[in-house]
This record gives sequence, C-alpha cells and structure tokens, in this order.
Amino acid sequence: MSALKSPTWVREGRPLVLIGDSGTGKSHLLIGIGTAIAEAGMTVRYTTATALVNELAEAEAHKNLTATIARYTKVDLLCLDEFGYLNLDKKGAKLLFQIFTEREERKATAVASNAPFGEWDKTFTDPRLCAAIADRLTFRFTLIETGIESYRLAATEAEHQPSR
Repeated sequence: MSALKSPTWVREGRPLVLIGDSGTGKSHLLIGIGTAIAEAGMTVRYTTATALVNELAEAEAHKNLTATIARYTKVDLLCLDEFGYLNLDKKGAKLLFQIFTEREERKATAVASNAPFGEWDKTFTDPRLCAAIADRLTFRFTLIETGIESYRLAATEAEHQPSR
C-alpha cells in the first residue's frame, strides 16, 4: 500500500482499481492516495463517475467535448469514485470510454467500485464497451480489495451496544 504513495506508478500511467462493498474505505483510500500524489508534486483530479459522465454529456451538448476530454487527459492522476453505482446508457458509457482511451498507458487512472468485475456489465450494458473499459483498467493495474465489512456499520453497531 505504501508503494501507492510514491508517484512511480502514476508516472508509468498504471491504473489502480479499488473494489469492495459500501463502507469499506474505498473513497478514503482513493482520497488519501490522491493527496499523497498531489503532495509529491503531481496533478490530481478527483470526481465521481456520475459527475464526470454528466460533465462530458454537457460538454458534448455545448460542442465543447474535445476541450473537456483534453482537460481530463492532462492530469497525472484521475481518481474516479463511485464507479459502478449507476447504470450508464450507451452514450454515457461511450463518453467515459473516451476518457479511458485518451489516458491509457500515458496517465494513471484510479477507480473505486462497489461492483466486482463480473458485475460491470450492469454498469456498462453494451458487452463490447464493458470489455474494452475493463481491458483498459486492468492492463498492468494494481487491485486492492477492501472487503465486505462496512466500517460505518461496525461503528454504528458498536455505538449502540447496551452498556454492561
């Protein structure tokens, strides 16, 4: 895990995928890793998958898609949270695919997903597009599985234990 604080993997354009259930620390890790990379002097952008797809769709509608994609292509590390929380229509998936294609092997992308790879076809309903996105995110990647036990649920349960 400490190797992810080093900018080496970012310079190499390697992807990072965090997979685990809700409340298992994916967003926390994503933000922490992004912060460490920014502190090392590299550019980092954090957003959610939904916000990015919405921004790309708006840019396309305003005929500004090329400039928006270029802006996301320039950052050293793109941290994409909540990947897999929504089902993308074909247009949204294609827009997101463009970002991954432009960044592939040149710029690092880190995604946090609550869905294991086998369920990504629910997010990306076009099987070919799903396979292409998974292919780009898993080539020379690092995988961190955060598990299934929610830290928030455990804290809430501990808080509500009867006193003895």
